[in-house]
Amino acid sequence: MVTPGHMGEGHNHDVYIQLAGPAVADVHHNFVQRWNEASERAMANGRWGTYSETDLPFPDRIPAERGSAVVQIQRTIHPERYFNGQASPGGMPYDIAAGERSNCDQYCAAIDTAQRSIYIENQHIDVPAIVDCLRRALLRGVEVILLTPAGEHAGLRGLGDFDNFLLAGIAGLGANGQRELVHVHAKLMLIDDVWATAGSCNLHRFSLFGNGEMNVAFFEPNTVHAFRSALLHEHLDQDTSGLNDREALRLFRKIAKGNRRRFEAGDPVWQGLAYELALNTR
Repeated sequence: MVTPGHMGEGHNHDVYIQLAGPAVADVHHNFVQRWNEASERAMANGRWGTYSETDLPFPDRIPAERGSAVVQIQRTIHPERYFNGQASPGGMPYDIAAGERSNCDQYCAAIDTAQRSIYIENQHIDVPAIVDCLRRALLRGVEVILLTPAGEHAGLRGLGDFDNFLLAGIAGLGANGQRELVHVHAKLMLIDDVWATAGSCNLHRFSLFGNGEMNVAFFEPNTVHAFRSALLHEHLDQDTSGLNDREALRLFRKIAKGNRRRFEAGDPVWQGLAYELALNTR
């Protein structure tokens, strides 16, 4: 969805996920794990309110199944940030003191298994491992679209040599009749119209190797197809639900390139919001 930005800085595009079913136990477990070891709680005046000195209990049951999607939670946790490795319900104890990088592992594994299409929305990509995975996918003939905020993307220049790659941004029509950039704040990836991940994890080194981040990945073709169709309807102002994933991304590329030409000519009359971002291939 496109929403008003903060502090008067235009508009944001963001995506949120609502979870129900067994995976909620892992999110609950993560919250308790982080809450109980929050750095401020051990400091003077670091606890406020009734029961603030008491640790929250870890979840002890798995919620009933809801729907048919297979769901998995991934995280980034910095080493030696948390120490209580108590298992989530039905799971095994995990050495959380050693840190966790399952967000990075999941992104790389998903890109490396893509056979048809990869659609990414992310604020910034600067991790060579991710770029290398995308390059291998492009060499396999996978259609790849990366939607980001406008700006410098030096680490992606080699990807611009591929006809099956597009770097894109989005811009809405402002009250003055001119195009206004929309900041892409979403962090998501769709693979082959059957698998997707969304959450807080950017594809830069801080989110993948340092910050505390969480994503939810899910496998369910009908859900992912509907998710893709909704995203592209907003960005292209066109229904792509009757197209397969590769056809839809090729249409995205065609429309975005046409909008780029209009943008450069100073013409604000576009189809939808998406336009190609310039990428220096040198």
